[in-house]
Amino acid sequence: MESSTIVGAERKKRTKSTIVLIVLALLIITAFVVSMNTGFTKLSPLEVMRTLFGGGTAKQELILFEFRLPRIVISVLVGAGLALSGCILQGVSRNALADPGILGINAGAGLVVMLFVSFFPTTTAAPVFLLPILALIGSGFAAFLIYILSYKKGEGIMPTRMLLTGIGVAAGISSAMIVLTLRLSPEKYQFVATWMAGSIWGSNWKFVTALLPFLIILVPLVLYKARVLNVLNLGDQTASGLGTPVERERLILLAAAVGLAGSCVSVSGGIGFVGLIGPHLARRLVGPKHQFLLPASALIGSLLVLVADTLGRVILQPSEIPAGILVAIIGAPYFLYLLSKTK
Repeated sequence: MESSTIVGAERKKRTKSTIVLIVLALLIITAFVVSMNTGFTKLSPLEVMRTLFGGGTAKQELILFEFRLPRIVISVLVGAGLALSGCILQGVSRNALADPGILGINAGAGLVVMLFVSFFPTTTAAPVFLLPILALIGSGFAAFLIYILSYKKGEGIMPTRMLLTGIGVAAGISSAMIVLTLRLSPEKYQFVATWMAGSIWGSNWKFVTALLPFLIILVPLVLYKARVLNVLNLGDQTASGLGTPVERERLILLAAAVGLAGSCVSVSGGIGFVGLIGPHLARRLVGPKHQFLLPASALIGSLLVLVADTLGRVILQPSEIPAGILVAIIGAPYFLYLLSKTK
């Protein structure tokens, strides 16, 4: 009788989580459609539909296929990648405040990207495809520093130490970036300032093509490791007792988180707090099991960045507000709230 009650409760939780995922997917589709109709040049829903099926004018096709759609797709992919990265970091470190932006991983990627664009144009094909790789090098270096400085023999990674180390590394890298901006030409300084604000600057299909391979490889890997994340949440000793090679799995997951954050940051700029907000909201909606928590985090991250980018194009037309600023308006107070609740 008791076992059947437990099975029934589990089934009810799975059903609820599935419904939540479906609703989130529908909200993303709705935001996708709204975003296609939003911009300085007005396109009615009918004109958008006609253009999608090849019946639009040359100007409408240019606006929709070359400007809006790549930017929308980038927003969805970047939001999912950053939220998944944050969810992994929170699971691996058992730290509710972990986020690739707060920990300095985004800043590490940004430093290398900024060094690159300081010396090379970003409009040619080869640099576009190099950017995610360069961002991985920068984010990997930042993550390595954080891991080494926050790891203590016999204790592993302490959540508080990891958070403080990450904030220190982020501050140091950000200072280096500010010093470097003093040597840039006005045009490149404008680009770097826009990048640091978190603008979806890589808004053409080449950037989508450059980002996709990383997500195609890393997202299935992360979803496959959902059960490992569940076990790691029990603590290192318990996980080891259950036969999990803790350090090896932690390094694999950290590498995946760094890869997701670095590749996304290379085309979106320094968008922070997505990896913090996405997993927290997802945990409230679907619970702590990573089989549902990971996809829910990805969907919420996509929705958050897509809505922020769409609003940023609308609020101060013809000027734009970078998506990173709108996300930070929500994320910074939420981070302070979580910080006040953390023991």
